[in-house]
Amino acid sequence: MNEVKSNGKPARPMLSLKGVGFDYGSLVVIDRLDLEVASGELVVCVGPSGCGKSTLLSLLGGHVKPTRGTVERKGQSRTIYQDGGLFPWLTVRENISRGLPRNTPAAKRDEKIKEWLEITRLADFAGHYAHELSGGMRQRVELARALAAETDVLLMDEPFSALDYQTRNRMRKELAATLAERPRTVVFVTHDIEEAVQLGDRVVVLGARPANVRRILPMPAARPRLPASPGVPEAEQAIMEELGMS
Repeated sequence: MNEVKSNGKPARPMLSLKGVGFDYGSLVVIDRLDLEVASGELVVCVGPSGCGKSTLLSLLGGHVKPTRGTVERKGQSRTIYQDGGLFPWLTVRENISRGLPRNTPAAKRDEKIKEWLEITRLADFAGHYAHELSGGMRQRVELARALAAETDVLLMDEPFSALDYQTRNRMRKELAATLAERPRTVVFVTHDIEEAVQLGDRVVVLGARPANVRRILPMPAARPRLPASPGVPEAEQAIMEELGMS
């Protein structure tokens, strides 16, 4: 087990998986997987297609139970999927409103919605519907709605994979900027190695099915990082070698 530390002291893990395995019938998808994620940490899991990354998020979110081992989670979680989940009949403002906790006082709802519209730079599009927005803007609405829920943990399942390269880069910056304003514990899964090394505080490399942790790479503090930032090319090369791509 890799112990997560902050300033030399053990950090309080928000998520902990110990000896986790998950089977679909006779198919072993995940096996002997150990991982801890600290409060406020952004961990990116990267691995080949079909290795069990989405299943891992389902386990972390409590949507499925492990066949073996234990999964512990402090607080509540929210998941953002790659195909989004906006209500097409609602405006941007109304979609974000749906993300707010149900017990949010009526007097505070407008204030909270305005705050998230400003953080994600969507104030000028508050009255627009999903079909009137670009792909990147729709993902920003989804991000605002998920973060407005004020859950402790955000689980992200390849949320930018359907976007073009330039928009993906912009969304990485949007995510980093939003988390800087409103920190959250995040587990982000992707098959995009560049995305992993630019965003993650740590990058967890998963092997082919059945998935387990092959290697964990700590990354420099700033995020998102440029492709030529110190440590980034070396980490990208190490991941490629671990996955047999180099």
